[in-house]
Amino acid sequence: MSRAVLGQNGCASYGDSVSWIDTAYDFGPSRGLPSRQLWNPTGTAHRSFQVVLLFLVLVVFLMLGFLHVDFQLLTPLLRGKAQEPPVTNIMFLKTHKTASSTMLNILYRFSESHNLSVALPEGSSFHLGYPWLFVSRYVEGMKQDGSQNHHFNLMCNHLRFNFPEVQKVMPNDTFYLSILRNPVFQLESSFVYYKKDVPAFQRVKSLDQFLADPWKYYNVSVGLKNVYAKNNMWFDFGFNNDAQAEVGYVRTCLSEVERQFHLVLIADYFDESMVLLRRRLRWQLDDVVSFKLNARSQQTVSRLTEESQERAKRWCELDWQLYQHFNGTFWAQLLAELSPRQLSKELEQLRARRRELTILCLQDPEPKNKTQIKDQNLRPYQSGNAEILGYNLRHGLDNTTLRICQRMAMPELQYMAHLYSLQFPNKPPKNIPFLRT
Repeated sequence: MSRAVLGQNGCASYGDSVSWIDTAYDFGPSRGLPSRQLWNPTGTAHRSFQVVLLFLVLVVFLMLGFLHVDFQLLTPLLRGKAQEPPVTNIMFLKTHKTASSTMLNILYRFSESHNLSVALPEGSSFHLGYPWLFVSRYVEGMKQDGSQNHHFNLMCNHLRFNFPEVQKVMPNDTFYLSILRNPVFQLESSFVYYKKDVPAFQRVKSLDQFLADPWKYYNVSVGLKNVYAKNNMWFDFGFNNDAQAEVGYVRTCLSEVERQFHLVLIADYFDESMVLLRRRLRWQLDDVVSFKLNARSQQTVSRLTEESQERAKRWCELDWQLYQHFNGTFWAQLLAELSPRQLSKELEQLRARRRELTILCLQDPEPKNKTQIKDQNLRPYQSGNAEILGYNLRHGLDNTTLRICQRMAMPELQYMAHLYSLQFPNKPPKNIPFLRT
């Protein structure tokens, strides 16, 4: 896939800142026995060796099955080919309210277990310049002129995508991916999460009320303060969230995303997304198993009327077209890679492993509110009217298991601060104010 840098194509945003099995085991002549057969001790020994070898291979297969080893990871070896290494240079565009916190945890865990370096926000920052367009100096370890003091493998914190600047940070062979969510549910989540911060949401009691007459509350002149209220995913990709959904403009921008990103996942089909991601990145099963993070309690999830849902699609038309397009490409790629039977099998493997880890790690499979979480390092940040849930770990875990479980349950701010201290031990640690209250 080519990811050439595009020039001014109508998508520039406003306010831009800077088988061995196939081998025939010949236990006898293929063209019939001669009338007189002499005993050949060498040939007999060779055939005996083949029988023993075949028996040993069958035993290995049975053991692998018993140990839940994924045979698909072994098939290249069985064909006489070396297994390709996992993809380790990854840029994840972390869109908002799209299960991206869970994705971030997956990437953070992979980076730590493989001793990789993450492009983290500089200094005391918790994001890479958002909502301004990303520039490379927002990364700790990058110089003001865009040169590097540090080599980076992963970039996955919140930023507003700016491809040329990202390229200054990431290697040339970087795998670019992102994730989208049905804009109706993405907007509902944004409304609850950012209710107190977004001017367009502050004067309404419900999202239904806002969608009944959005222009009464949404003021374009407010600019970046309102980005969560309209076409927020479109904005995250670096485009103008207030642009008209003109056919040519939309088509050009969608083509740009297709050229720059190798894979766009769909949060509404998260498990299916993990199956495809694991295959594309050549990762192990445990690399993509996760607990749901930054999720809200059901009491803080709004139930939109059907009329409001249709209004949300029209209000966020750019997001809707972005989602519709890449929902289509996602399913096309997934079904081109796996048969329905293979997909069902791999989904069950993923879910079974998640159940195992849930039983192993968690006191209760149901997430808890902040007052019920005993370990402050596992308490998630609370925002707006949302009640963000987290987890308590089982007591008495051995050190290795405890480390695995802690990483899986760790909220993104704490995990980012942890990685920052590992990568930059001589710099002041990230300060997380809400943990002191």
